[in-house]
Amino acid sequence: MRELKGLNAVISVSNADVILGDQGWSFSENSTHPQYLREICLKAAPKFTGRVTVPVLWDKQQQTIVSNEFREIMRMLDVEFAALSTHNIDLYPSNLQQKIDQTIEAIFAPINVGVYRAGFATSQADYKAAVTELFDHLGRWETVLSKQRYLCGNQLTEADICLFTTLYRFDSVYYSHFKCNLRRIVDYPNLWNYFKDLYQRPEVKATCDLDIIKRGYYMSMTDTNPNQIVPKGSIIDFNEPHGRALLT
Repeated sequence: MRELKGLNAVISVSNADVILGDQGWSFSENSTHPQYLREICLKAAPKFTGRVTVPVLWDKQQQTIVSNEFREIMRMLDVEFAALSTHNIDLYPSNLQQKIDQTIEAIFAPINVGVYRAGFATSQADYKAAVTELFDHLGRWETVLSKQRYLCGNQLTEADICLFTTLYRFDSVYYSHFKCNLRRIVDYPNLWNYFKDLYQRPEVKATCDLDIIKRGYYMSMTDTNPNQIVPKGSIIDFNEPHGRALLT
């Protein structure tokens, strides 16, 4: 969202270390703020005892956390920072707002969270329920995308950004590491071409690094991958033609 809106000069980014350590998210390559994200959380809320998660939107002037919920942060960058945007793009247009909200909600639990419910399941029944729901919903959006270019019609919206982040990781991480292996995204003609359509936008591609993603998952989750071996594949060409413009 930051790239799509052209907010690079307004909002800086501090990238946490790729591998999640025993002390949580750390910033070993950045000396301008505390080493650990939990220290930043405690600075904002000294009595905080909850989970420390990323992303975090930090207010440099007020020295506090604005939000650590990715959907809220995405909406803030799109709407609240619109006056500072250098790109003329609105991903939450007034005529589609209700549909966008409904779509984001519809993909959140079964897909965005569903891969984790499957990957972290502690019983066969829980795993089966999560993975079944996940692929039922992927199939639903495969049908929707056979008739329109984007999730909410013929215009790119926040909903597409929410789905993209899961699709990008799916074949290289979730398919094997989280046992979401009924099908790959490349096995869905419409979802696969839809994904490439999004990925090939320069602003989107600029934020993507599959090597970092794979190292983060396979090397951080030692309970499921104790030897921290990072798989070589998948060999996927994200830049091949997608043909989605024909649906507009």
